[in-house]
Amino acid sequence: MLGKLARQHDPNVLVGFDHADDAGVYQIAPDQALVQTVDFFTPIVDDPYTFGQIAATNSLSDVYAMGGRPLTALALVCFPDKADLAILERILAGGLSKMIEAGCTVIGGHSIRDEETKFGYSVTGMVHPKKVLANLGAKPGDSLLLTKPIGTGVISTAIKKGKAEPSWIDAAVRSMTTLNKLPTEVITGNVGPAALGRPFLVHAMTDITGFGLIGHLREMLLASDVSATISAASVPLLEGALECVRAGYIPGGLNNNRDFAECLVEYDESVSRDVRTMLFDPQTAGGLLISTPDPALADALRSAGVAAVRIGEVLPQSKPRIKIE
Repeated sequence: MLGKLARQHDPNVLVGFDHADDAGVYQIAPDQALVQTVDFFTPIVDDPYTFGQIAATNSLSDVYAMGGRPLTALALVCFPDKADLAILERILAGGLSKMIEAGCTVIGGHSIRDEETKFGYSVTGMVHPKKVLANLGAKPGDSLLLTKPIGTGVISTAIKKGKAEPSWIDAAVRSMTTLNKLPTEVITGNVGPAALGRPFLVHAMTDITGFGLIGHLREMLLASDVSATISAASVPLLEGALECVRAGYIPGGLNNNRDFAECLVEYDESVSRDVRTMLFDPQTAGGLLISTPDPALADALRSAGVAAVRIGEVLPQSKPRIKIE
């Protein structure tokens, strides 16, 4: 809907909504730019504290996806008028625990009465104007790295239906409460081997959230005017994800993603129907998708404790835009 409004022209806007990037970037000084994002949603797990952690992790992710460092956050709360406020306190406490882990200060917020609980944050971060990592910039020959397995959407659907195995829930929650702070710090040279020298070269980066792996890859490819090939067997899946697909625990968002983006995809006949479905699964607090020419980055991420996997390669623009092998 924003695209239908009159465009504002401000030379300080380094990243707006033109290429569906993860966050906006606004330059305030020659060496400083603000990264701004907002995200909130309804509960996807039963435990209030865990829900708060997931919401915070998800909100912070967009700042990390731009190569930024989160500074401050404002809480956004929708909560039923007659519900137990102790539940809201636990949600806020869970969110705060992740904000503290990120080094991001909660400085306020806003709440309204609503029949359905919703929670999230508006987050402001900082990045050097010349070190912004946006969707735009992927180049032919780049490797595509993914830092988390996918499957939180189908597992969350199974949780809501009371059909998820405890081990599936544990794996999904562990993924959804793991900040993308560490991989961003490795890339920018703040931790790991690069801390002693140069940062790693990354041409483009995004995080995998509501539009699924294919949806967010599509945004990167269209913004960069390139294509890609993906190895389906290399895409990491959460424990239980395929079982959820086979049992029919398919979120509505997955079908919407597929209807929107599958027109750009061509599959090798060896790729199973269930794996094809998983590629469109909407993620919550998913991993980073990184387009890099640096062969050392994957090893550096893994050495730092990030389960990074090479899932494909960027190609010159061609048809199909995305080939799944």
